[in-house]
Amino acid sequence: MSYTYIEYNFEIKPRDPGTEILLAELAELPFESFEETEDGLKAYIRKSEWQEDLLAEVAILDSPAFEVGYQFHEIPPENWNKKWETHFDPIELDNRCRVRAPFHEEKDVTYDIVIEPKMSFGTGHHETTYMMLQFLLDIPLEGQSVLDMGCGTAVLAILAAMKGAEEVDAIDIDHWSFLNSLENIKRNGQEQIEVFEGDVSAIPNKQYDVVLANINRNILLADIPAYAEHLRDRGKLLLSGFYEADSAVIDGVCKEAGLDYKTKLQKNSWTAVLYQKS
Repeated sequence: MSYTYIEYNFEIKPRDPGTEILLAELAELPFESFEETEDGLKAYIRKSEWQEDLLAEVAILDSPAFEVGYQFHEIPPENWNKKWETHFDPIELDNRCRVRAPFHEEKDVTYDIVIEPKMSFGTGHHETTYMMLQFLLDIPLEGQSVLDMGCGTAVLAILAAMKGAEEVDAIDIDHWSFLNSLENIKRNGQEQIEVFEGDVSAIPNKQYDVVLANINRNILLADIPAYAEHLRDRGKLLLSGFYEADSAVIDGVCKEAGLDYKTKLQKNSWTAVLYQKS
């Protein structure tokens, strides 16, 4: 199953902080991925989700403080795939972990992850995925049970399994991500990972030692209480997909759910946080 996407190319003056503001507003809409450029931002939305008045509520477009111009056009699936193959360089985290495409040469690292992302989010290039990989590298997972929410390519679930997690479940609402996760799991020899298609309601009726959620601010705010319910006592919740400016509201919901703040990572304007269930 494949989809046609619409690519928006935004030019913003001044670029900073205009790009950050625009991205935060577009994240409230059904855009699936973003790419920062020298002049601003590219944003991608499935054609089936597109409407003529899609940007009507994007306030920065009418702000006198910024000049924002944009163009948009359709991206057939085969062109999208060619695009990422052209620009996808391996991601390396010290000598511990490397995320690469099938056509990249293998190197001697502790965890060599092969990802063919196609339409899915999660190559490790985006700051949020990169930080989540950092977190996973630094916490013990041997014999643990792990849930990866909004798994995208399943790159986080795969790393958890490679690090010795005994039980790993991965969930994504997008059918393409569901299929791509299955492909990448098989490609990396981690078929013990169970993949489910759906939202938070698809979480199996059990608890986990570690829950991962690299999604977006609004979904996190709605679903953090459910994540907490599926955590064992002293279990860890790793969150990303939001800006540092949203940390306070995320923290408030986590505290209400009985979660204690432990530490965080920052990369550019993005944040990843680690909480533990009391």
